[in-house]
Amino acid sequence: MSATTTDHNEAHEPIDGADVLDEVSAAVARYVILPSASASVAVTLWIAATHAVPAWNCAPRLVIRAPERRCGKSRLLDMVEGMSHRPLMTVNASPSAVYRSIGMAPSDPPTLLIDEADTIFGPKAGDNEDLRGLLNAGHQRGRPALRYDAGSRAVEKIQTFAMAALAGIGAMPDTIEDRAAVIRMRRRAPGEEVQPYRVRRDGPELDDLRQRLNQWITAHLDVLTAAAPDMPLEDRAADTWEPLIAIADLAGRQWPRAARKAAVALTSDRDAGDEGSTPTRLLSDCRTAFQDADALPTAVLLDRLRSDPEGPWATLGANGLTAMKMGNLLREFEIRSGTIRFTTGQAKGYVRSDFTDAWNRYCPEPKPAAGEGVPAVPAVTPQVRSGTASLTGTAQAVPTTQAVPDLTCENEAGTAGTPWGPRAVRPIADGASGAA
Repeated sequence: MSATTTDHNEAHEPIDGADVLDEVSAAVARYVILPSASASVAVTLWIAATHAVPAWNCAPRLVIRAPERRCGKSRLLDMVEGMSHRPLMTVNASPSAVYRSIGMAPSDPPTLLIDEADTIFGPKAGDNEDLRGLLNAGHQRGRPALRYDAGSRAVEKIQTFAMAALAGIGAMPDTIEDRAAVIRMRRRAPGEEVQPYRVRRDGPELDDLRQRLNQWITAHLDVLTAAAPDMPLEDRAADTWEPLIAIADLAGRQWPRAARKAAVALTSDRDAGDEGSTPTRLLSDCRTAFQDADALPTAVLLDRLRSDPEGPWATLGANGLTAMKMGNLLREFEIRSGTIRFTTGQAKGYVRSDFTDAWNRYCPEPKPAAGEGVPAVPAVTPQVRSGTASLTGTAQAVPTTQAVPDLTCENEAGTAGTPWGPRAVRPIADGASGAA
């Protein structure tokens, strides 16, 4: 009786989700040295999330990057392949091949695994905008690609929604990393040892874990579909991490707390190492260049930016950052230069207060940790209404014989009477050439 009956009963025993996640984490750690406990949690939960794609509104990407060869990124991708749902591994892929791979089974898409991704997106590989656009669109459900089929004379929708992991040297495109849990691998230190991985010998163990993950998760798809976990993040980061945290909440025990800690830690690491786009980097560096000044001439602002040895501004383009280039970049944030009266005379320049809104929106300064006492800092208001701006930010007295012009100007529609803000004279609008 008993051997057969026991095996039959064991086969139908419910799977403990926390136990199987523990086993997945241990299996990865046997063959790969991960950079942190948070990285281990993220990889484990991402693998599990591939088995619940029908439940998700967003399909988080997993980016495995390293500064050099022999950091274990490909081996980690082997682990992901061994335990993910319907893995589809490639070292290169055309957009049309990826479209078709997903579109052939849109209700049960494969898990895309792209190794050597630096050969696809690296500086020598070109932009590969089609593939990057596909991976970006596939992060969110309901973003199909439209193609015209000349044979049927009809427009067809090709689904893009699928989980995807990429491994390579260096950073991936920022639009991909913005949708990903980013794992920064590093070379093993002396004394750090792992077991060698052999597919024929060790693959069956990973495949058994894959099947158990699938059995556990598919039994709870309705719970995961309706899940709305409390998130420690906002916006796109929350969209990316929600499936992983939902899996952790389903498993219970230590996993919910570990998942939220990993989400905050890895997102903070990614943001700390992300210099952002060129316009956003310029905004941030302008804040440093202004120091305490209320206004700066364009020439002085450019000199301070280009003198930063770690900044890109001395080498941007053929001649470095120019007034015209800076004006074009800042104009996207509705920041424009104007003619300002300084102590040294009248010159084109920028007023600090024009940057404040963009700084708060695009590159806010880090908030102090909870409990830290931070003295209030009074707002800096340029005192140029009754004087002229100096390079140190203080206003100089205007001789009583000279009247200060009224601070009204023509708005974009050409009507008068719109307050322009704290400038000493009405700014001169830039021409169509974009000169700053």
